[in-house]
Amino acid sequence: METIVSLKNVVKEYSTGEKTFRALDHVSLDIGKGKFVCILGPSGAGKSTLLNLIGGMDNPSSGSVVINGNDITGFNEDQLSDFRAENIGFIFQFYNILPSLTVLENVELVKEIVSQPLDAGKALEAVGLSEHKNKYPSQLSGGEQQRVSIARAIAKNPALLLCDEPTGALDSQTGVRILRLLKEQCGGNRGNTVIIVTHNSLIADIADVVIRLKNGKVSSVTENEHPMAIDSVAW
Repeated sequence: METIVSLKNVVKEYSTGEKTFRALDHVSLDIGKGKFVCILGPSGAGKSTLLNLIGGMDNPSSGSVVINGNDITGFNEDQLSDFRAENIGFIFQFYNILPSLTVLENVELVKEIVSQPLDAGKALEAVGLSEHKNKYPSQLSGGEQQRVSIARAIAKNPALLLCDEPTGALDSQTGVRILRLLKEQCGGNRGNTVIIVTHNSLIADIADVVIRLKNGKVSSVTENEHPMAIDSVAW
């Protein structure tokens, strides 16, 4: 198995005044290329902190972070920015789409930062927004805006796609459609890796790997030899 994410003894601490909070406590884990990964845990377990470190949004206090063959542990802000642009796609709870651009233009932005993007129109078709491509974000519902951000992330064709509650603003039918689309990014000819942070334990049933966090530590890593088909889960 080719490894795309490797964390060794990672600690992340935040200081506020005289107090120090340890968000991650000596976390070590490896994630294989082409896997569909679900990270579960209660609020405050360290899920978002872990995602930020994997995505090069932050540096660890100690330990090492190697992503797609790059040891990003000591990267400065410019190096992290370049690394994210080339390797990482993000789907956040907050949509981060530009209000002054149309839906299509928001997705086409990826052409300016990556060398091999997917077609923006096809990405919008995949999330069911082709008929809205010439609208502006203010003309869309919250769920539709979320789908624009998902289409943009997919169009980037990243080696690693990081998702923070990607279906949180969607109805169940659309959420299942998006999960199917995300899972299609893994394996096959693309071989991209998708990591989802979620409170929805049902997503664990369709994942290749399930990582559970508790109190800043990895409490378990489970590999599903036979993940359930998305349509067979009672959403």
